[in-house]
Amino acid sequence: MIALFVFFQTELSHNLQQLSERARSTTEFIQRLKGMSDKVNENCEEFEAMVSAQCDALIEAIHHRRAQLLECIRQDKELRVRALKEQVTTCTSRLQQTTALLQFCIEALKETDSSAFLQVGSMLISRVANTDHSWHKEWTAPRVSPHFDLTLDDKSVLRAIDQLNFIQMKPPTAPTIIPEECSAENNSVTVAWQPPAQSHVEGYVLELDDGNGGDFREVYCGTETICTVDGLHFHCMYNARVKAFNSSGEGEYSELIGLQTAEVAWFTFDPILSGPGLQYSEDSATVTGEGWEHRVALGSVGFSRGVHYWEFTIDKYDADTDPAFGIARIDVTRDKMLGKDDKGWAMYIDRQRSWFQHAGGHEQRVEGGITAGSTVGVLLDLNHHVLSFFVNEEPQGAVAFRDLYGVFYPAVSINRGVSVTLHTALDPPSDCEET
Repeated sequence: MIALFVFFQTELSHNLQQLSERARSTTEFIQRLKGMSDKVNENCEEFEAMVSAQCDALIEAIHHRRAQLLECIRQDKELRVRALKEQVTTCTSRLQQTTALLQFCIEALKETDSSAFLQVGSMLISRVANTDHSWHKEWTAPRVSPHFDLTLDDKSVLRAIDQLNFIQMKPPTAPTIIPEECSAENNSVTVAWQPPAQSHVEGYVLELDDGNGGDFREVYCGTETICTVDGLHFHCMYNARVKAFNSSGEGEYSELIGLQTAEVAWFTFDPILSGPGLQYSEDSATVTGEGWEHRVALGSVGFSRGVHYWEFTIDKYDADTDPAFGIARIDVTRDKMLGKDDKGWAMYIDRQRSWFQHAGGHEQRVEGGITAGSTVGVLLDLNHHVLSFFVNEEPQGAVAFRDLYGVFYPAVSINRGVSVTLHTALDPPSDCEET
């Protein structure tokens, strides 16, 4: 009966966790929709300014073209006026020559000497006839017209203005994932993709499933074409896909790519996540206490699924103190012994015995302690949501803690006189199943 109760309680907790994840994803989606509403207003103002600028540019182009056409008219006017002036000058010269000929002929007609008149008469007749003929042939009409035989062809421009309208930008085509540039390391995956050809793209959305064939969720939105996602589950196959978007909408998804995270976890201490007053080795695998007060050192990865085992080697232990080993939430108190608050689960141990501690309460005293050279193992089984401890590869009591759900970081708290080295990616002890 109790086993059935525990089974139903565990199953309900698991389902509640999945439902909570869906609720969180929906909340993020709603926030994204609200953000898009603000973006619509912002983009509308930018678009109005852009359209106004484009229309101003068109008007400026028309003004510029008008100036060019008026300049052409002025140049044509100058050519016409110059031609008319030249014709006036030529006609005036010819008129003066004709007037002189007329006066000479009138004087010749007054001549009384018939023989003298006969000598020049035929020549004068021929000269007058030729002058009259050439005058009528060349000087009876202006060389240019005072009227401009030009018409401004504005129909095509008016038609273009009438047809001026918006065009709908098409959503971008799907990006292309580049398999040779994608990778998985430890519990992180890196996805790289190529922008779609001949598409206007404003950004990309990268989505991953839950590593177990579940729903996809957005893990990145931006303009970069490569993204690394940390904090995933170990020993899981994640499917990734990418889509591009612009102001007209979102494009199609790329083809899926599967990326396998590491089967076991490789990690070190994280000095940034850990508390002050601790010294770390160059590779961040060893931590040494400095002060009398306990300080918490956290691992560089968090676990929420799977079975994980790691060990601490006691490099130095020359003080009467109780180092604590276990797991913690990311927001654990870092200036107290691990397990003093409700964000830490630990086994603290001295030279003779150990206790399990959580939220300030300690229980299950177990005989057997540690010395320099001892090993302390931590087994976190999130398939069954339990935590167990080992000393020198032997179980240190029964299962320490149960009903562990969420994300947990490897943790240790030490003070002056203690130095420990972390060993990861280990197989659990052979008798852990019995425990």
